[in-house]
Amino acid sequence: MSPAEDPPPEPPEPPEQPAQPEQPSPEHPTNGLDETVHQRHRLGILTITAEAQRAEFGYLREALGLTPGNLSKHLTVLEQAGLVEVEKGYAGRRPRTWVRITAQGRAALAAELATLTELLRRHATARDT
Repeated sequence: MSPAEDPPPEPPEPPEQPAQPEQPSPEHPTNGLDETVHQRHRLGILTITAEAQRAEFGYLREALGLTPGNLSKHLTVLEQAGLVEVEKGYAGRRPRTWVRITAQGRAALAAELATLTELLRRHATARDT
């Protein structure tokens, strides 16, 4: 390099990183919420069907305050996820639709409730400190 040439510029200093905690905090419970299950109407469908052997469409509609179309959409989401089974039949001459929770649905509901319980526990612990 000749004296007339400028030396190459020095690379910029990397930005200062914020201090990291020594112990990484455990994953936040909300990361464990399943959006398919957590939606309030679908959570309602799963809890009602978990309490009964099966639930009639009309009962679910009234209990959850849904229109038939909205309930059908939520049932389709849950059925496609394998969380409920929808059975169509007749009660006398009247067509009926019954919904029952599957083993996979029970497991998903249990996981959701465990996550919500942990969230409540952490909130209570933080509030008490």
